[in-house]
Amino acid sequence: MQWFYPTLTFHKNRKEKSIYLTFDDGPIPVVTPYVLNTLKKFNAKATFFCIGENIDKHPKIYADVISEGHTIGNHTYNHLKGWNTNNNDYLNNIKKCSELTGSKLFRPPYGRIKKSQISAIKEQIPETEIVMWDVLSGDFDQTITTQTCINNVLKNSRNGSIIVFHDSIKAFDRLEHSLPVILEHLSNNGFTFKVL
Repeated sequence: MQWFYPTLTFHKNRKEKSIYLTFDDGPIPVVTPYVLNTLKKFNAKATFFCIGENIDKHPKIYADVISEGHTIGNHTYNHLKGWNTNNNDYLNNIKKCSELTGSKLFRPPYGRIKKSQISAIKEQIPETEIVMWDVLSGDFDQTITTQTCINNVLKNSRNGSIIVFHDSIKAFDRLEHSLPVILEHLSNNGFTFKVL
């Protein structure tokens, strides 16, 4: 994917012993507050790629994410899959979410975005940084175990890695048990957790 999308961000500085935790699809009740409490225990900061519709539904939880010092990213207003959406609708949906977040960070839902949409974003919203990842936890996959989720992260994380989790109901069974284990292991191995 990095070869196919050379202008997108897949990781940060490989020389710094830092990890960039990201959470997609919130804010939502129960799961996002759990993530915030868990991050606090490890003095970890993260970047939350929020769905605009969820911000409108849960403004208090969204405010809590910000007040606790985390960074916000744009994940479209309605979690649109770029491959299945015309460019004009896609950009308008990003802009609608941007009105709520004010963020220059954008992550395409499912990681699926057309090259023509990337070009349109760079032309119409040039300050936008499109952020992908180099480590996928797989927490959204209801067919995998918590241990597989943990292994996905710990075996693939290195300096500058951008790791994807989901603060969603679908992911919670795996996230609830894997996140503290992952945070403890990475902390014990000298990593710091930074925001994008």
